[in-house]
This record gives sequence, structure tokens and C-alpha cells, in this order.
Amino acid sequence: MSSAYYPLTATGGRDHPTGYELMNNGLLNKGTAFTPAERDALGLRGLLPPRICTLDEQVSRALRNLRGKSSDLEKYIFLHALQNRNETAFYRLVLDHLDETMPIVYTPTVGQACLEAGVIFRRPRGMWISIEDKGRVAQTLANWPHQDVRLIVVTDGERILGLGDLGALGMGIPIGKLSLYTACAGVHPYYCLPITLDVGTDNKALLEDETYLGLGRPRARGAEYDEFIEEFVQAVRERYPNCLLQFEDFGNHNAFELLDRYRNRVCSFNDDIQGTASVALAGLLASSKLQGMTLADQKLLFFGAGEAATGIGELVVAALCDDGMEESAACDRCWFFDSKGLIVKSRTGLTPQKAKFAKEHPHLTDFAEAVRLLKPTSILGAAGVPGVFTREVVETMAANHPKPGVFALSNPTSKAECTAEQAYEWSRGNAIFASGSPFKPVVYQGRTYVPGQGNNVYIFPGVGMGVLASGSRTVTDGMFLAAARTLAGMVTPAELETGRIYPSFNNIREVSLRIATAVAEIAHDEGLARVARPADIAEDIRRRMYQPDYPEFA
Repeated sequence: MSSAYYPLTATGGRDHPTGYELMNNGLLNKGTAFTPAERDALGLRGLLPPRICTLDEQVSRALRNLRGKSSDLEKYIFLHALQNRNETAFYRLVLDHLDETMPIVYTPTVGQACLEAGVIFRRPRGMWISIEDKGRVAQTLANWPHQDVRLIVVTDGERILGLGDLGALGMGIPIGKLSLYTACAGVHPYYCLPITLDVGTDNKALLEDETYLGLGRPRARGAEYDEFIEEFVQAVRERYPNCLLQFEDFGNHNAFELLDRYRNRVCSFNDDIQGTASVALAGLLASSKLQGMTLADQKLLFFGAGEAATGIGELVVAALCDDGMEESAACDRCWFFDSKGLIVKSRTGLTPQKAKFAKEHPHLTDFAEAVRLLKPTSILGAAGVPGVFTREVVETMAANHPKPGVFALSNPTSKAECTAEQAYEWSRGNAIFASGSPFKPVVYQGRTYVPGQGNNVYIFPGVGMGVLASGSRTVTDGMFLAAARTLAGMVTPAELETGRIYPSFNNIREVSLRIATAVAEIAHDEGLARVARPADIAEDIRRRMYQPDYPEFA
């Protein structure tokens, strides 16, 4: 949202803080950019050095400091501190240097920041609501100072990236996701609230760590957990009726259960299931062009069958059905291999998500053998098992297909199924490679290949902005399908020529705008919108997008 939608801007006619209180308000603080007149009017005279700096000068100084840090974790701490004290300068820096800052603000560095959160903790941001608050969640939520929250990203910390159960230390994920909503799609930070639900942790190392900041108890399960989540969702619904709720990094079982339970009760979605599916589908649509085939021609083999992998499979099926294929035939294009081997009908105890894709085929327990026998056109990894795309696997893929798809989607980088360099070298430069975390361009036999990063940031900010701008009552699978097709359509021929199947991050705001427009159009067309349809949806959304510029105080 633009500053016109933000109720605390100085020009909006509302009261605003002054003096030290103003300088400690990250949304309004201008630091050394306060003018002499503002310093007099706002009680800041003497509280700041006398030199007046422009925003550009502040960002330049911050960039020098950032680049002087000795490690990515130190850079994360610096940017986090800047965000807390001056959000305008933070977002200007991030937007002006997106390729450099995004790997710090989010993957892969945010994973390390979560692991170290108990040690690097400086100042709280967002809300921790624990299961000990059960029975008073609404009162706890009311402690948040902003009255018109429109966007909440919430986690219970059980499945942080590919790192597992980090409990209360997972707060870096909601914070990072909301930072990307603002930077990439222009959702005003005033409307954003990161929340961690602390229900305990089953991570023994954390329970024995004196620096751990969460509850020192095992995870709540069953009725206790369900009742707590229900109370939380109901409290959000009552206090923030216009809010979009994004579930993030929940364990597989809870992720599917919560999505099914709440998607039609509150405006909500799960990014690990639906956002990951959308960005992966976009990559498959773009890579199909390089492979000289359509999506219907693909035969996909997934390593992993959790929320991310099966979510991709479900959206692939939806896309194929939308193109006219029967659902059973669409399901036949997707094969899954989990920790127990190939998912086949002879196996017992399969979850509903897995059973849908079970095949009549002998059970296999060796992934390389499955690749050899099934001859998939693309393999997709989403289980957080590093190195599972071995040389044998990639060479077999290259022997079976002239341009095999190799999607190493697990985050962070340490969990990637293979590296970009390995994919290109082992396939002799023929692989179409995409990853969850960034990899640098690779030079192989004199040619430069630019790896595609299948980052959810291409999808969820635009989807969220479209939902908020239209006031949609729900988030549909059709919106994620439209987002995938929009994203795939934005990859230029020049980018495809380098092997890149996603557009440059430097164009992320335009990507988000187009996705938001497509999503808002669906909301209006399907009668889901709660606001009147603008004459020009794209222009209406563009006008709402937050720009990191300082307000002028009267």
C-alpha cells in the first residue's frame, strides 16, 4: 500500500510521535534526514548530529557498512538492525541492490540466522504467542500496537526451511517473508505482522541449550495443539477481519490439515504447499520451451513427497486438467520417491496426498535406479536431502533426454540436491537447472549458464498483493495457477538462451504487479472481491505499492 493508505504518516492529519519516541519508530524515523524545521517542530534539536543527510546518502553509507561485514550472518544482523530503526532506508537499500541483499534478507542466510537466533537476538520484532497463552490469545494479540493489520505470516517453527524443528527460533522466517512482501510487491510494512506460535520443540539440542529463547517443553500435539490454533485463528479473524493469513514452515501433517481446515473459513494459504507449487510450475512451463515439449509431454519424478513436492504435483495436475487432460492421466505424469522408496500402490500406510499419485509399478528403493527405469524428463528435489542428485543420476538423465530438467529446490544451499556446477558438468552443459537457493553463473566449456532460482518470492508477494488490493475473501488454487503462467510468460528469449527459466530479480516489482493484477482479476471475475472493481486494476495496484521515500512532517 502507498503512504496514502498508512494512517500514521505525518501528512495524514493524525497525531504522530515526537522526540526520542519518533526516533525509535522505525516506520517514521528519518535519522539524519530530518530537516532543520522538522527538528525544531518535532523536538529533535540536539538529539541528532547537525549534518542533514539525504536518503541516498544514508543508503550509500549503509551499503558501505554492509559490504564491510566479514560474514553473511554479520550482514544479516546489520540489515535487521537497520530495518528496526529506519524501515525506509532499509527498503530503499534492499530494492536498489536486490541481487545482493535478497540472499541476506532471506535464503540462504536466514537459515543460519534462525539457527543462531538465540545468540544474535538484539531486539524483538513481531509477536511470539505461546501455548501458555492458551485461553487469552485474543488479549495477547491486542498488545500489537497497529490496529489495521492486513497481512500475517505465521509459523510454529516445526519445519524451518530444510533445517527441521527450530521452535521459537523460526521467527526469522515470518520476518523475512514480510520484508519480501514489502520490497517485492509494495505491501506497506505498517500492515504486516510476523508471528511465531511457540508450542514447544522436540529438538533435544535446543531444549538443552541455555541460549534457547522458547518454551522448554516438548511440542504440543493432538487436541491441545488444535485448540490453540483454533483460538489463534479466531482471534485473528475477530481483531483483523481484513487480514490475509499465510501459514509458513509448519510440519507436513499440520500443514495439510491447517490448509484444509481454514482455507475456506479465513482468507489464508500455505506458501510451502501452494507458493512452492506455483513457482515450480512456472519453471516447468518455461523449461518445457527449452526442451521442445509441452507440460503434457513431461514425465516428472519427485524426490520427496511432503508438502512442497505433493503441492507441486497437485498444481501440475490442475494445470493439465485446465488444458483439457483427464485427472487420472494428469496424475500419471507425476511420480514420487520418498524416504521409503517409490510410491506405488502395493505400499501401505500412504497419506491421502501420496496415495493419489501411487502407481502400479514394482517398488524401488534406489533413486538412481528409479531414474534409469522410469526415464523422467525432469527430476525435482524437495526433501532437504543434500547431494541426492548424484553424478550417476544426472548422467542418466542426460543420457535419456537431450535437455533434462534438474530442479534442486531444497533450502538452504547446504540442503540442495546438487549444485549448479555439478548439474552442468555432469550433463555436459545440457541440463536445465533450477534451485531453491541462489547459485552463481557457471562457465562450462566456454559458455556461461545462468541458474534459475525457483524462489517463492516470485509468487507469494504478488499473490498477496492481489488478494489485499481486491479484498478477496479467499485464496484459490486458480490464483496460484494464474501466477505460475504469468511468471513463466515473463521469461524473455534472451534469458532462456542462457538456460535461465525465471526472470531477473531486478524486475521483481513488475513481476509482482502482473501477478497481483492476474489474482485481483480472478477475485473480481469470481465474485470473491469485497471492493468495487477499479477501471484499471493494474494501475490501482501500482498506486497502492509502497515506495521507500521519507514523509514530510508538517
